[in-house]
Amino acid sequence: MDKFVVSARKYRPQTFDTVVGQKHITTTLKNAIKTSQLAHAYLFCGPRGVGKTTCARIFAKTINCSNPSPEGEACDQCASCKSFNEGTSLNISELDAASNNSVEDIRTLVEQVRFTPQAGKYKVYIIDEVHMLSSAAFNAFLKTLEEPPSYVVFILATTEKHKLLPTILSRCQIFDFKRITNNDTVEHLESIATNEHVEAEKTALQIIAQKSEGCMRDALSIMDKIVSFTGGKLTYQNTIENLNILDDDYYFQLLEAFQKEDLPAALLLYNEINKKGFDGDVFLNGLEDFFRNLLVARDSKAIEILDVVAGFENKYKAAATETSASFIISALNILNEAEINYKTARNKRLHIEMALIKINYLQQAIGFASGGESAVVKKKLVNGPVVLRTKQITNFFTEKVVNTTTKDSNTQGARVYVDPAVIQDKQPTAPKDEPVSKPTIPAAKPLAPSIPSLKKAKGSNLLQSMISQQQEEDRLNTKVIEAIPLEINKLQQVWNAYADELVKLDKHTASNTFRLARLDILPNQTFTVTVQALLQQKFIDQERMLLNETIQDAFYNRNISFEIIIEEGVVEEIPLHQRLNSREKFALLAEKFPQLKNLKDKLRLEIE
Repeated sequence: MDKFVVSARKYRPQTFDTVVGQKHITTTLKNAIKTSQLAHAYLFCGPRGVGKTTCARIFAKTINCSNPSPEGEACDQCASCKSFNEGTSLNISELDAASNNSVEDIRTLVEQVRFTPQAGKYKVYIIDEVHMLSSAAFNAFLKTLEEPPSYVVFILATTEKHKLLPTILSRCQIFDFKRITNNDTVEHLESIATNEHVEAEKTALQIIAQKSEGCMRDALSIMDKIVSFTGGKLTYQNTIENLNILDDDYYFQLLEAFQKEDLPAALLLYNEINKKGFDGDVFLNGLEDFFRNLLVARDSKAIEILDVVAGFENKYKAAATETSASFIISALNILNEAEINYKTARNKRLHIEMALIKINYLQQAIGFASGGESAVVKKKLVNGPVVLRTKQITNFFTEKVVNTTTKDSNTQGARVYVDPAVIQDKQPTAPKDEPVSKPTIPAAKPLAPSIPSLKKAKGSNLLQSMISQQQEEDRLNTKVIEAIPLEINKLQQVWNAYADELVKLDKHTASNTFRLARLDILPNQTFTVTVQALLQQKFIDQERMLLNETIQDAFYNRNISFEIIIEEGVVEEIPLHQRLNSREKFALLAEKFPQLKNLKDKLRLEIE
């Protein structure tokens, strides 16, 4: 039985042309080899599994090749290439900085640099995961990295360039590797499946490419696993089952339930997904990708970044045309927030169901915000004077039976409606010796309006008619009072009246301050209050809120405001004890009381 070799190792590129998705890197390196413009240090950085170490090995093999091709590729026939392919080359050394990151390891490497290559032109040192080196190791490596011997080439590889020291970055030629696109991954997987005689549907390979997220090594590992699981036949269905991926049909059914606002159907569908063993974060992430693809499918210009498997493009386009952009963006916000808080939620199922409930009723919220029939009425900001509106309150009457007899009518015991306050005022006064018998007054009830149409109304029509009648009464009873222009004489009267009220509250100092202040009217419904001292300003500031409300009520204008100004040229005399510091105060007291200075000297005190 032959020993199995995983595809990631078996189909590892051996030439620049076989490297997938990094043409901008391979072209630059081949041109440098052809023109013999080799740097002494290179830095390959990028995500995992995109070919950094592979390109470093191919580069090291090619620069030591005895008969390179005109295109800059190794010949694979010379002794140097054969030794490299067999893994016995002494000119290429690989160091894993994750496990060899101490100063001693770097010093050992620096000592090896002094020896010239026995065969070939260059000694190449590939340091993988270089960001794992310690700070001391970096410092020990700096001088050698900057000025190595002419026969030495360093190739550093890392996934986290930001962790490297600027002094390291400045000594290297930096090559940024990019993620491998899904199309490139699918093409490479198809070629491997053909070589291995594996039946693979293109949709299955696309799912693998999406799951690998631009990492070719992961894609090959996933493919090996599914081939072992299915016995050499990759289909869309067994691929999504093996990778624990939800079928897009579930998401389309959820979208249909959301559009119909059918919450039970959405919750039952999630219950079915939950029973199949899918984790909540997997479901949330998949639903986010679904809405993201819907948003992309709305515009034909962005259709090339639609990340879906073959055969689903038209389905996404049709669903996107029936869904508004505001709904999709709002759903994405809800799902993003739900995914962020998922780990901290105690009841994770309820947490996801709450997100589904929000999305289900999202169309109603959008209708309110956009100003539909049931939208909330927003108030306008009025720049002019704001009038006060008053409403006359309807009196409540008490039904009372009185006996009335007139010449023209024989009606007795007629029912009339009398104000209870009138009845209370007109009670007869009983003698002091006799107890007062209070008349019995029935419970007050409002006078029912005579609306013939209400008798015929039933159910909801009755409530609607009552509301309409009440709105009409409110409109008729609303009394609009126009704002009074701001005028100095009336303003002064209101100001003085407020000062009189302060006297009643024993605020005599504040009242005198109000009377000494000078009022001046300015445009835009404002006026100034001029005072002569800071203390006077504080007195008026303490009454600002109630004072402003009093003036606004007097002029029926809510836009009136005022500001307080201290009159120029008035300088307040600061008391002497506030002008002097501690030492000056002591000197003044010591001059007046000499014994105080003697006491200070005896006690050896210091004035701060």
